[in-house]
Amino acid sequence: MLGGVIFNLSNILLVAAIAIAGMSIAFPVGVGLCMVLGVIINYIATPKGEAFTLFAGVGLVTLAIVLDALAYRKLASSQQKTPAKGILLSVMAGFLMAWFFRFVASSIATNLEMPETGKLTPYAAFFFFVIGIVISNLVFNTILMKKPLAGEPVTFGEYFRAGSKSHLSGILGGMIWALGTALSLLAAGKAGYAISFGLGQGATLIGALWGVFIWKEFKAAPKGTWLLLTLMFILFFSGLGMIILAGT
Repeated sequence: MLGGVIFNLSNILLVAAIAIAGMSIAFPVGVGLCMVLGVIINYIATPKGEAFTLFAGVGLVTLAIVLDALAYRKLASSQQKTPAKGILLSVMAGFLMAWFFRFVASSIATNLEMPETGKLTPYAAFFFFVIGIVISNLVFNTILMKKPLAGEPVTFGEYFRAGSKSHLSGILGGMIWALGTALSLLAAGKAGYAISFGLGQGATLIGALWGVFIWKEFKAAPKGTWLLLTLMFILFFSGLGMIILAGT
């Protein structure tokens, strides 16, 4: 449940960072930093997998994050903007998100066929994890609706007046996330928590692809920006590939 509280706060900060800095910077920096720290934290707790290959992959992802930040800096400079708040929120979100998986993992039994007393199966752990999210959301969202990190304050009445399309879109996003997180917890029993967590954060790539190619946040970017973005994607793919190899 504590893992759910930490994840919820980090995810809210990440959404605010996306609203301020854009998907192309907030997602790679926030979730990328989360992946780097999370792999280290989970590997120290339960070392499993070939260490050199695993951390070499993490190193490549780190370089990809740096290139992404440089690419956005060029874009921001050309538009005379300084999204320092968005970058700061991304870093805060990534740091917090790096810890949630360890709390959930520590509640899961090492032997799923004969769980030790006081430990949970991945399914039960995920259930309590979601309870932590739901309860904390009533607190976090109420505060941030009054004092938002981005945009104007809103009321509960405005939430309920939103169209069904908006609500269903959010529910669908939650279902997709829930399935992915549950599969990540199940995979950790075989692959190890560090590797499973690292691969789960491959969502960073998807976020960057959406920001660059779907929302076209870099459409008006200055010369040289696309080279940085290309190298960023290459490093992300290479880093994730090495993390996979570390578990084989």
